[in-house]
Amino acid sequence: MAEFSVAQEFHQTQTDSYTRYELLAPASQSFRIIYDVSATTPGASKYFNTLRAGSDHLVDAVWDLMTGKELQWKIVDGVLARKMGHAKASEQGEYLMVDLARPVPDSGQARIRIDKTYKDTQSYFRQDASIAFERTLGIKRNSVVLPIGYELIACNYPSQVMRQADGRIKVSFMNDGPQGVPFKIVARPAAGMTSVTASPDSPWPDYQSIKEGRDKSKARVTYSMSERSFENRDIVYFLQQPETNSFFLYHDYTESREGMDRYVNLVRPGSKASRPSAVILDTGEQLKVETLVGQAIADKGIEVDDLTDTTEAVVIWYDPVETGASRRLRISEIYTDPYRYLMLDDQLIWDRSFGRNRNTVVLPDGWMLIANSIPGIIDLTDDGKIRIRYVNGRPDNIDVFIKAIRR
Repeated sequence: MAEFSVAQEFHQTQTDSYTRYELLAPASQSFRIIYDVSATTPGASKYFNTLRAGSDHLVDAVWDLMTGKELQWKIVDGVLARKMGHAKASEQGEYLMVDLARPVPDSGQARIRIDKTYKDTQSYFRQDASIAFERTLGIKRNSVVLPIGYELIACNYPSQVMRQADGRIKVSFMNDGPQGVPFKIVARPAAGMTSVTASPDSPWPDYQSIKEGRDKSKARVTYSMSERSFENRDIVYFLQQPETNSFFLYHDYTESREGMDRYVNLVRPGSKASRPSAVILDTGEQLKVETLVGQAIADKGIEVDDLTDTTEAVVIWYDPVETGASRRLRISEIYTDPYRYLMLDDQLIWDRSFGRNRNTVVLPDGWMLIANSIPGIIDLTDDGKIRIRYVNGRPDNIDVFIKAIRR
């Protein structure tokens, strides 16, 4: 490891945290933790991960998610963490200090994955013939994977449940509140855990091939779902004055498919996109962006279902993603949509469907919220505007309806 030197003090900030707990053999009372996090302190060259007191811990590896390469790290005490610049480090604490692959760019991110193992008898223990995992989760996006051969019999917060390819059951949870929650699951041994699949001559439709939407008269026997809490798209809408029918938005998106060199955003019918831009958050690099309409989309080798002369696409180009690597993009643009964002009878009206798990709407200056259909977390921005955050742990869309009046 490199020699230490005194660093400039900083207040560490981060975003997009996700934790996966993999429960190991019950007798071990140990679990593997895979922790994805994005450091956001501008200029920071190190990231400090708190190692929880009361747990025996073993750090296996840390990776840079942009390149897929391993990073150097060292376990340090709180005194050294403060010396190295982590202003809020507890002198009694213990920290994993990671050397980032590159300094965090202004308004950018340094994405890392930490792989460690904890033994914690207070969090993972036997409960009669069953096992229990009980832990306060401060991170907003989490999953817990049961040991092979165990079935879930209790969970105290709304969660998704899915079976992995290796047969283990995963419980996925999104915390939409402002504080950590005392999450608890209970599982018991189960024999003969088998999957049910449709036979080739089944009369049930292939759900994945239905483009027109769900046929609610039949069960979705081929339905497969993504883990909602692992999805890391984040969209923020800044509403302009309603007379303009316009809003500025930025959309953070991670691309990890090998060889992919573009992001295609199809503009919704009835909307108009303008002033598009894009940046790689990992490096701060500005990307080439172009707007294509109709046949020009196909001419670029971009496949679009039901292409028409009026189909509009905003395309962002970047170097192809290498094996094991990824890109974190921030796409910004102004949308004009008089059908879903308008002013009527001196009231601001927003009526728009959100498909992602995290969406934020910021009202324009001078407007007061009087109606909000989908529960959201409401606060003020630094410049005093009303902000509403929506967290949707379900795999379906939410139809957000907002009304506001001038103060």
